[in-house]
Amino acid sequence: MTYSIDLRKKALNYLKKGNSWQLASETFGVTTRTLANWLRREKEQNLAPKPRKCNPSKIDSEKLRDYISLHPDAYLKEIAKEFCATASAVFYACKRLKITLKKRSHFTKNEMRKSAKHLTKS
Repeated sequence: MTYSIDLRKKALNYLKKGNSWQLASETFGVTTRTLANWLRREKEQNLAPKPRKCNPSKIDSEKLRDYISLHPDAYLKEIAKEFCATASAVFYACKRLKITLKKRSHFTKNEMRKSAKHLTKS
């Protein structure tokens, strides 16, 4: 959570007036560790919040859409192999793009056939 520069300055002034760290923490609703970080950053002349890093997606969205449109029956493992990624990375990329890849495994189909055979014998 990013706190405003105004709140940071008020909390640090509160500490400089001689109030305790615990009281400042309770008053401003931040932890004492946060107050210590703000004090250190004030000494460095940089009290402004740090810019957040935005991690780019490993899998290109357009390439993934194109691949899935050409190979609609591909499993996550196959797509992951194509994009040099893990199956979970492909899953979350598809989830982000609102693409569903629902398939039945071969095991499920075989089990359904076996149960259907048992039903017909009776």
